[in-house]
Amino acid sequence: MSAPVAPFPQVDHQRAVFEDGLALDCGTVLARHAVAYRTYGTLNAARSNAVLICHALTGDQYVAETHPLTGKPGWWDSVVGPGKPLDTDRYFLICANVLGGCMGSTGPREEMTDAEGRGMGRPWGTDFPNITVRDMVRQQKMLVDRLGIRRLLAVVGGSLGGMQALQWAACYPDAVYAAVPIATAAQHSAQNIAFDEVGRAAIHADPDWRGGRYWEDGRVPAQGLSVARMVAHITYLSEEALQRKFGRKLRGAQTLTLLEDVFEVQSYLRHQGSTFVRRFDANSYLTITRATDYLDIAAEHGGDLANAYRGSGTRFFVASFSSDWLYPTSASRSIVRALNAAAANVSFVEIASDKGHDAFLLEEPDFHRALGGFLAGCADRLGV
Repeated sequence: MSAPVAPFPQVDHQRAVFEDGLALDCGTVLARHAVAYRTYGTLNAARSNAVLICHALTGDQYVAETHPLTGKPGWWDSVVGPGKPLDTDRYFLICANVLGGCMGSTGPREEMTDAEGRGMGRPWGTDFPNITVRDMVRQQKMLVDRLGIRRLLAVVGGSLGGMQALQWAACYPDAVYAAVPIATAAQHSAQNIAFDEVGRAAIHADPDWRGGRYWEDGRVPAQGLSVARMVAHITYLSEEALQRKFGRKLRGAQTLTLLEDVFEVQSYLRHQGSTFVRRFDANSYLTITRATDYLDIAAEHGGDLANAYRGSGTRFFVASFSSDWLYPTSASRSIVRALNAAAANVSFVEIASDKGHDAFLLEEPDFHRALGGFLAGCADRLGV
């Protein structure tokens, strides 16, 4: 990765542009802002079948179609589509690129604007304000309102997406019939923050970082961003999954020597890192990881998570995976205990899996059946 890597190409995204200001938790107002999004399925006449899908840290709005940059299938193709848990024959699905992202929504890679919303002819870069998960949700609510949807059938998401689902239910309970936080937490642990900081430090240490102004000479801090991705990707897997897939197998060698032999797992991580820099912006990575670290829904409600959901009519389905050590089942159980204390309607399942945190993105039939059954039950109650 020593050669300079050019920024990824420009892609035209479906976007909603808002001239109304977006007030952020940090005190800044974005006078003009945009949200890039995709939809799947058909909105019914009553506008009652809409489901908002919230993506994870390095995901985006291309949930169930060929990605315009990578050419790869959508990140949740196994869950979204006709007859699948998120059934496009029954539901109208919306997925928005988060505020601060790099796939068309307002963020560090987009053109900076002044206090009146006028373009300044340069990217925001590190001048983009600090944002929170609650800011992301505020912008998504503006999109949902723009689409003429009064109440969402459900908000569904894993990891950072699950944080958004929890924040939606806390901020807009009357606008969310059901919330599905998957493999997530209501606040980051010290370990979560530590891993994020290692990734950010790797980006900052890259000589092409240039104080975050790498866009000035048309390159990206590829080495640092690649290392950040490699570190994060390790946390998405489990020891069992790594051992089963790679063990101590060597790539291109029969025995280990003192030469440049490469373990299969090393090669895999390097590939993950090298492909990531072709589609993700470093400043967006910094912005979004900080937003996840800032999240503390309990602190927003007097230090008691239950206070966020008291009196809520939202139904909850909380799911975790047994081998997920990034957002372990204990974090999901803490959410469930708070929901029980708030007398909320909550269902909980821990899926036995050895695939780690990434299990929610992979083929997990038990999870798919549970998710599909919960959503179908909600739809039946509403006559959708």
